[in-house]
Amino acid sequence: MTIDLLIVGAGPAGMAAAVTARRAGLDVLVVDEQSGPGGQIWRDIETVASHNRGQLLGKAYLEGRAAAEAFRASGAGYYANWQIWQIEPGFRIFMTNRGKSRTVEARVILLATGAQERPAPFLGWTLPGVLTVGAGQILLKNAGQVPAKPVWLAGSGPLMLLYMVQLLRAGAGIAGYLDTTPPGRLTSAFRHLPLAWRNAGDLLKGISWDMTLRQAGVRRVRHVTNFEALGADHIEAIRYRTASGIEETVQADNLLVHEGIIPNVHVALALGCKMTWHDDQDCYVPVLDPWGESSLQNLFIAGDGAGIAGAKAAALRGELAALGIASKLGRITPEVAARNAKSVRRKLSRELALRPFLDALFCPRDAVFAPADDIVVCRCEELTAGEIRSMASLGKPGPNQVKAFTRAGMGPCQGRQCGYTVTRILASVGKRAPGEVGFYKIRPPLKPVTIEELASLEDQNEP
Repeated sequence: MTIDLLIVGAGPAGMAAAVTARRAGLDVLVVDEQSGPGGQIWRDIETVASHNRGQLLGKAYLEGRAAAEAFRASGAGYYANWQIWQIEPGFRIFMTNRGKSRTVEARVILLATGAQERPAPFLGWTLPGVLTVGAGQILLKNAGQVPAKPVWLAGSGPLMLLYMVQLLRAGAGIAGYLDTTPPGRLTSAFRHLPLAWRNAGDLLKGISWDMTLRQAGVRRVRHVTNFEALGADHIEAIRYRTASGIEETVQADNLLVHEGIIPNVHVALALGCKMTWHDDQDCYVPVLDPWGESSLQNLFIAGDGAGIAGAKAAALRGELAALGIASKLGRITPEVAARNAKSVRRKLSRELALRPFLDALFCPRDAVFAPADDIVVCRCEELTAGEIRSMASLGKPGPNQVKAFTRAGMGPCQGRQCGYTVTRILASVGKRAPGEVGFYKIRPPLKPVTIEELASLEDQNEP
């Protein structure tokens, strides 16, 4: 099976790209790991939108319903519940569903893989009862589940504020919020405020979330520099410290943490796409041309995987990529692509106007990148920060040398949870910039695959 365009991911960027590409007459296939379109931001939108749970999640969430409807009506092929585990140049894509694997060939690939939460190891983060805010929000979207008892939250970022507001709407209790935003961040972010007002709607939305928490009387401990989850077989308490020297231990049945999100660039790294270090967001982002094409010919990247910017910007980037692809494949002229892209670029510029303010305000605290020696960094292989530092002191090794010496990054997550921490530890010990250190070399399979699934490639059938 050979197609014009294969899109990886059915979130805002992937769906918008599929709709635009189909209008240009391209043969499109969208492959996604979830059971329905929407991505993480609009997860389960087709089911939830018609229930009260949709109202709890807010207007921005419900906007995904129209996007999903347009995608369904576009005529694009759609493989839900399929997991891509290898992409060969050319392109040949290997994927798995229900124990069976198959391959598809595509002239162009668009990666719309979105974002992931930034890994932030701390003492006790492996204890049962400790989750990320993203995991908590998935439970809310998929099943309407909220913590049975008042929950503690720790971290920083817009998603943290939104989730707490959603918890309040759902009738859940919040025991307290450990705000890790360092002192002085708001002052430093103010210089970006004039530009941020170009996207006044989202700016005011964030202010309204903060006001909702204040009016609800949520306990907020500001300028938390460090916190630990304490317990034997389950979290029982949290110990935290603030910049002013206050230290307190509080009882806790659950702790939800969040220190921002970063682009999901795992597939792009595996394919050898050129990356650059983004200081404002403390992460790697792919180097792209104005249409979203990467350094690898015919491989495009759109959405938060191209740099964190939110759902609306992701959809606009998806449209731009689809126009660029349609032009490259000769379905529309470059002049038509440029003309259609003009309004899209104008809207995208407005959406991106808020990012410098948010990046300055919610840039992660230093402790996120400097876990103590006894803290587990690689959960798959149970390696501590101290073990990584001991390797870092042997000359100036890169992440791949550390992987070979310690097996860090060789587990099921393939470095998604430890990669950035290892990079930052090596940078700190070697007195190098993170961008100079680099990231793990990602090798196939991108996701775990069984021998049975490999063997099934001998007898490929249409899904």
